[in-house]
Amino acid sequence: MRIHILGICGTFMGGIALLARAMGHVVSGSDEHVYPPMSHQLSGLGIPLLEGYKTAHLQPAPDLVMVGNTLSRGNPAVEYILDQGLPFVSGPQWLEQHLLQDKHVLAVAGTHGKTTTTSILVWLLESSGLNPGFLIGGIAENFGLSARYTGSRYFVVEADEYDTAFFDKRSKFIHYRPKTLIINNIEYDHADIFNDIAAILREFHHLVRILPGQGRIIASHGDTNIAQVLAAGCWTPVETFGGDHARWNAIAQKADYSRFDVICDGEPVGVVDWSLIGRHNAENALAAIAAAAHVGIPAGASCAALAGFRNVKRRLEKLAVVDGVTVYDDFAHHPTAIQVTLEALRKSVGDQRITVIMEPRSNTMRMGVHQHTLAPSFVQADRVFLFQPEGLGWDLPGCMATLGAKCRVCRDIDAIIAGAIADVQAGEHIVIMSNGGFGGIHNKLIMALQNL
Repeated sequence: MRIHILGICGTFMGGIALLARAMGHVVSGSDEHVYPPMSHQLSGLGIPLLEGYKTAHLQPAPDLVMVGNTLSRGNPAVEYILDQGLPFVSGPQWLEQHLLQDKHVLAVAGTHGKTTTTSILVWLLESSGLNPGFLIGGIAENFGLSARYTGSRYFVVEADEYDTAFFDKRSKFIHYRPKTLIINNIEYDHADIFNDIAAILREFHHLVRILPGQGRIIASHGDTNIAQVLAAGCWTPVETFGGDHARWNAIAQKADYSRFDVICDGEPVGVVDWSLIGRHNAENALAAIAAAAHVGIPAGASCAALAGFRNVKRRLEKLAVVDGVTVYDDFAHHPTAIQVTLEALRKSVGDQRITVIMEPRSNTMRMGVHQHTLAPSFVQADRVFLFQPEGLGWDLPGCMATLGAKCRVCRDIDAIIAGAIADVQAGEHIVIMSNGGFGGIHNKLIMALQNL
């Protein structure tokens, strides 16, 4: 079958392209901008990538058009497929109908930690010889890919609550029909499609309602929003993680959780000694260990396997060390994610200086939903540089005033770089936080440090 994918350079649709290609389909795709890292993955496999949504890209007509959720009515390609009567489908629906039907699906949902937890779970199944297929919203460093198709009966998927397509406004994860479900946490996010937290909780309950009675839900202990979802009706056994009263818990051997004991039902079952840091990542590991146990992998084996786990790109990823200054790239774009990441780094580096360079890029951030909780999330940083993009609809400098002199708001990337390197210190840690490319600031900063 000849499949053309609209929005192919997004991590999800790009992953779908990899899966379809591996299943023997002839795949091509187009996007408004063809950009890495997905463009490198796809072009490396010989998948043609076309820039823009020109109707000519759909001529001659493919057998099927897969439509990404970033496209809406009025898009030339969308109007063309409707006018011409071309067969079309969403990515999640295609996945459900063509790949997941006979699989034991392990899904990872929640506001934060999905990509890391999904990658950990894939690694645990891989280390135990189960050869899982997977679809992750980032590039898993252990595999160098965001998606893989195998003959295994197990498939691990990052389960996003964002909507499916312009013609299907249900959350994507409804299509996956998991037997094992991790819910890491639930907070208000995606303000561009959800009016309030109640709307998000409703989507999560729709997901809970389709889990089989013989399945398993792995839920964060003490998360009141998750508790509310489950209280609305749950027909599947639930295991909890994180916290003294949870079934699964982590006890730090090192303050930064780079080494910790795993406790199950009050008894130690293994020790994790790995390259990640932070209580939040230890809890991501607990969730994955519990999910792996549901498919028969002993907790002790999972703990041992984590020594070989490499985190996904853009999760406190160390980009360079220049004359003792370490530069990191991090995907955090929500106050909670910012806070836990910086807390983990502080416990790891002690009193060494931490500088944060952050771009409020996500739709929710640009709308000002988090404007009053953003400043407190930087409490562990010694210096903060915030980029103010054009058209930001709220008073960024005013909301950051409580940070005092340690915070600067800049409208220019070059000004941020100049400020960051002006009194940089050996042993300093500079964390760049954005869910986008941030104007290439990463390489520009590294080059500026090298030229000091």
